[in-house]
Amino acid sequence: MIYRFTIISDENDDFLREIQIDPDATFFDLHKEIVKAVNYTDDQMTSFFLCDDNWEKEKEVTLEEMDSNPELDSWIMEDTVLSELIEDEKQKMLYVFDYMTERCFFIELSEIITGKDMTGAECTRQIGDAPKQTVDFEEIAVGNTALDLDENFYGDQDFDLEDFDQEGFDIDSNGGAAADFSDDKF
Repeated sequence: MIYRFTIISDENDDFLREIQIDPDATFFDLHKEIVKAVNYTDDQMTSFFLCDDNWEKEKEVTLEEMDSNPELDSWIMEDTVLSELIEDEKQKMLYVFDYMTERCFFIELSEIITGKDMTGAECTRQIGDAPKQTVDFEEIAVGNTALDLDENFYGDQDFDLEDFDQEGFDIDSNGGAAADFSDDKF
C-alpha cells in the first residue's frame, strides 16, 4: 500500500507537491521528504496537525518532545508511524514550517494506492515555487506600509479613566497605596 499526499500553499497559487510514501514510514520521514521537495533547510521547528474536514486542528505531531506530562497524549514525528494516525483518504493535515508566523502547507491524503508497495518516500510531482521558508519581520514592516494606524488601532478612542475601578489598582505589597488616581493628575 502507498499513501499519496497532495500539498498546497495559500501563499503561492501555482505551488503543488505530491509525495508518495509507505504508510509504515514515520511522520519524520514525511517531514524530511517535504523539506527536500521544497528546498528548505532542516533547522526549523515544525509540526503536523491532523485536522477535521474544515481544517480545524485536532492532533499535533511535533518534531521534538514538547510536553512532559505523561497523562497527555503526545506524538513525536520520529516515533509515530503514519498509519497509526492516518487511515482514510481525504484526511487533512497542516504542516507548520514557520512557527513564528504559523505559516503552513495544506496536506491531504489524496489517494491510498493498494496492490503496490514502496519503501521510504518520494516526491512524484512538483509544480511552482515554494514560499520562502521564513519571513524577515523587518521585510514585512518595510513592505507593509498600508497598516491602518488611526486612533482605533490601539483600542477604543473613547477610553475613560472613570471606567476603571481605582481600588483594583491598589496592589502595593508594602501596605501603602500603590497609586493615587485623583483627577487632578490627569
